Amino acid sequence: MRKIISIILAVVVGVILWYLFLKPQDYQVNFKAKAIPGTIFESVKAWNKGFDSAVPVDYISPSHFKQTILVNDSVHEYEWEINPVHDSLSEVQVNIKDLDHSVDNRLAVPFSDTDFEKGSRKLLLDFNDFLNEHIKGFNVTIEGEEETFSSFCACVQLTTSPEDKAKGMMANYNFLNAILLEKQIKLNGPPFVEVLDWDLENNSLTYNFCNPIIRSERLPDHPDIEYKRIFGKNAIKAIYHGNYITSDRAWYAIMDYAKENNILIEKKPIEVFYNNPNMGGNELEWTTEVFMPIKESDE
Repeated sequence: MRKIISIILAVVVGVILWYLFLKPQDYQVNFKAKAIPGTIFESVKAWNKGFDSAVPVDYISPSHFKQTILVNDSVHEYEWEINPVHDSLSEVQVNIKDLDHSVDNRLAVPFSDTDFEKGSRKLLLDFNDFLNEHIKGFNVTIEGEEETFSSFCACVQLTTSPEDKAKGMMANYNFLNAILLEKQIKLNGPPFVEVLDWDLENNSLTYNFCNPIIRSERLPDHPDIEYKRIFGKNAIKAIYHGNYITSDRAWYAIMDYAKENNILIEKKPIEVFYNNPNMGGNELEWTTEVFMPIKESDE
């Protein structure tokens, strides 16, 4: 009998110690979101910038990342886990921990609805409203496999954060056009972006912003302009409608499509832009063709 009581006490003590010191979160919130993991990840990054003393989101993957939020005298860690249900719905689990008052929260949570719990729920309800408003502003359609275009072009290489890609394009749009126009170089299609490196961990994007042109002997010599030929390659194509700032939502959609269909891709998308943002108008009528190249077989 004493042995049984000792075992029970040991189990109880073990559970208490695990709950107070080893359990990975003080509180957990679960909800469903009408978006794919990549869109949720990018939306959390955008929402996170609205906080005072914002700390960059710690990337692990588009479906697993950590967010640090400063709340009064506390540092709260939000660990996000996102599991797709289908192409427009995900289950979201957020494990929340107060790094400065963790034990106090764990002692109080089972017995009352604490300010810590209420504040966490309110923040995530605010995020859900932010996300729902965001997804109204764009749509993505996957069109399947298609070969990309081939063209000679003039390009400016840029490195920005993914969310500043459109700013980089607009900063160089007039510059590139003016230099080409001065030498009477004829354009041969809409401008496009060729991604060279997409570094999610460091939130960095290196890309060429290009104008297709007719090759000429009068090509202007400028240190910031590179002339090159883009060759066609097999890719997965999507059509994106919305502001160019968030066109990378189509990149994530293509990545999910490729994973579901066991297609190996190169995460170096090409985007072709058919509207000039300077002309304004309804952003949902702006059209971008997005191509994600398929890896060539080694055979």
